[in-house]
Amino acid sequence: MSTRARTSTTPDSVLTTWQERSAPFTATVQAVDDWEAPSPCEGWTARDVLEHVCRTQRDFFAQRGLELSDLSGAEPAQTWAAHHREVSGLLGDPDVAQRAFDGAFGPTTVGATMIDFYGFDLIVHRWDLARSQGLDARLTPQELALIDAAVDGWGEHAYAPGIFAGALPTSPGVDEQTRVLARTGRRG
Repeated sequence: MSTRARTSTTPDSVLTTWQERSAPFTATVQAVDDWEAPSPCEGWTARDVLEHVCRTQRDFFAQRGLELSDLSGAEPAQTWAAHHREVSGLLGDPDVAQRAFDGAFGPTTVGATMIDFYGFDLIVHRWDLARSQGLDARLTPQELALIDAAVDGWGEHAYAPGIFAGALPTSPGVDEQTRVLARTGRRG
C-alpha cells in the first residue's frame, strides 16, 4: 500500500500537515518534568521514547542522504526543539519533500513517509510520554481513526520487529482509545 495514496503531498501540504501532527507532540515534550519516569513501553523511560523518535527520524533522513546536525548532549526538550526545526526546514523544501524512493509499500516520497509513518509515530509516542508523566493522554477521534487506518494498511508489517509488539486482546464494549491502542500493543 503506497503512503502516497493516503496523504496529499503537495509542497505546501507536507509542511502544514507535519506541523499539525507534531504540534501536540511538541506540547507534550515541553510538559515533561521527569525524563527518567517509566513509559508504557516496557523498559523505556520518557527520555528513551524521545530519543527513539528523534533517532528513527534522523536515520530515515540519513538513508535518503540528508544528514542532520549532531544534537548529542542537549537536554531532551532542547533536543526535540532543535530536531523539529531541522525536520520542518527539510520538509519545507519542495525538493526534499517530493524526493521519491521505493518504500516498504512501493513508490513514495520523503514527505509522504514523514507524514504517514513518522507523523503516526508522533501520535502514539505522545501518548507514551503523556502517560509517563501522568498527563492527559486522550487522543482525538481523528488521531484514533488515523492509527486504526495505518495499522489496517500495514497489515502484518505493523508487528515487525521495531514497530509494535503483538496486538493485545480487549473486552467487548471497551472505549475506542483502549481498543485502538491495544492494536499497537498498548494498554489504554
